[in-house]
Amino acid sequence: MIRRTSINLDLDLVEEARTVLGTKTTTDTVHAALRDAVRKERLERLSKRRWDHMPEGWVDELRRGEHWDEPR
Repeated sequence: MIRRTSINLDLDLVEEARTVLGTKTTTDTVHAALRDAVRKERLERLSKRRWDHMPEGWVDELRRGEHWDEPR
């Protein structure tokens, strides 16, 4: 879902983010920044999980695209 809205932006910050993110438009810059914020939070949650219950070699299987079932 997309919604047109009006927000106040620090244009210097938008320009700096545009340079860092390699985006062209303000909309692309805001979307990229939001995606980055969500990705970072998800990675943070994953980093706090315990993975010692996973079977031997599960990371290698995941990297090869093989499927495995996580125990519940």
